[in-house]
Amino acid sequence: MFIQTEATPNPQTLKFLPGRVVLESGTADFRGPEDAAQSPLAERLFSVRGVTGVFFGYDFVTVSKEDADWAHLKPAILGAIMEHFMSDAPIMGGARSAEAEDVEGEFFDPADVTIVDTIKELLESRVRPAVAQDGGDITFKGFRDGTVFLNMKGSCAGCPSSTATLKHGVQNLLRHFIPEVREVEAV
Repeated sequence: MFIQTEATPNPQTLKFLPGRVVLESGTADFRGPEDAAQSPLAERLFSVRGVTGVFFGYDFVTVSKEDADWAHLKPAILGAIMEHFMSDAPIMGGARSAEAEDVEGEFFDPADVTIVDTIKELLESRVRPAVAQDGGDITFKGFRDGTVFLNMKGSCAGCPSSTATLKHGVQNLLRHFIPEVREVEAV
């Protein structure tokens, strides 16, 4: 098994490409070892000293660190991913998906459902594919008084350039297509 790695705009995050499907649909974001109980792979990755976040996309795993050096962490992370895939253990242990939890936590005025549907369509078709290339994800959280609230996940969470991505990229795109959007904020 050959696992490729890619740098992301976030220096604290590295993207691992195992050459296989990681999650058939949706994403999963684990911000600490306590979140990892629903995924054998996430548990294995959090057992590597220095790992602070794990994110799964369709065909990639993004791992975040704090102060450790990638030269020391990378071999252990590659080993953990390889061992997991070679064991044929499931990626997720059958718990509710992060996508279902995201939808349940959404907030917006029912009168704005058409605007929200357009926001979600633009995020799905134009923003999320580009952000996934960098090992992250952005999902809709809410819309209130002209402000769109978004969840930043994976390499996007804590990335130094995430503010620029939100304000200059996503905000400008949404404002161009939806005049009711005035601002975009991360939650």
